[in-house]
Amino acid sequence: MRYAAQFFLFLSLVLLGTTASAQTASPYKLRHGDALTVSVWREDALRMEVRVLPDGSITFPLAGRVEVAGLTTPQAEERIADKIKAYIREAVVTVAVTGIDGSRVYVLGKVATPGPVTLMSPSTTVLQVLSQAGGLDRFADGNAIRILRQTSSGSTVLQVRYDDLIRGNSLDTNAVLMPGDTILVP
Repeated sequence: MRYAAQFFLFLSLVLLGTTASAQTASPYKLRHGDALTVSVWREDALRMEVRVLPDGSITFPLAGRVEVAGLTTPQAEERIADKIKAYIREAVVTVAVTGIDGSRVYVLGKVATPGPVTLMSPSTTVLQVLSQAGGLDRFADGNAIRILRQTSSGSTVLQVRYDDLIRGNSLDTNAVLMPGDTILVP
């Protein structure tokens, strides 16, 4: 009975995070690794699949190298259209995201399914990703979980107190994840 109550609390916290993220969703910003389909209306030769390179750019005919990382799809469309307007005066460019491989986190250690997890929302929390990884195995030290994050100023380590979280405590350790984060479950 005690485990059923803990599971219900855990499920409630995960669902609360999902509901909150749906209410605060912001436009998706392109990241390195994302797959895109770029096309120009009425120009069949100007339709291609591209991937955002590690430097944040794509290469597109007539436009050359275009920086797109950090832009929304409408912003990327505008940037590409500006670059090709010397050749096609009123180009209508469409950018469609076909793969979000740039939005991954990595789960290592004592979970059911370690490995990469794609972030489906910009406000995905550590509890949600641990749920996608199948949860902790019975030998995991839930209150010793760490998130390794690379920032412009270096590496940062965030603590996660999983055992406390599923009891409704230490809610501030249910961090919102960023692409590239690594979750270590000892």
